Amino acid sequence: MTTRTGSARYEGLGKDGKGWVSTQSGVLKDQRYGFGSRFESEPGTNPEELIAAAHASCFTMALSFALAGAGHGEGTLETTAKVTLEKDGDGFTITASALHLTAKVPGISAEEFATIAEGAKANCPVSKVLSANISLTHELSQ
Repeated sequence: MTTRTGSARYEGLGKDGKGWVSTQSGVLKDQRYGFGSRFESEPGTNPEELIAAAHASCFTMALSFALAGAGHGEGTLETTAKVTLEKDGDGFTITASALHLTAKVPGISAEEFATIAEGAKANCPVSKVLSANISLTHELSQ
């Protein structure tokens, strides 16, 4: 079993508050976030882009392993995840994570690639934890 941690600190409340987010590995250390970086154009991160990065990286790794397991030995995979945050009553809900994949996998058919990609989308751990509608588009070049 693997357990990873992230932490957040928020000083002040509401729009005037300022936050900092960190990860166990130290890759993120006291990175700023708050209302301005989430809903406006202020510098800093926000939960949705962190979820998007987690989903894109998890899916891409799952697909890499699935392709290797199917006998493919080389290739390049690039995924972007767009996480949608929508107003929901008095609050907000993450309603979707749209994965867009660009891939180059020599010797694979479009049908086999689509089947393996859909399996990776359904089975990557981050996809499983998200209850949002998760979509996938992909481009394959040979």
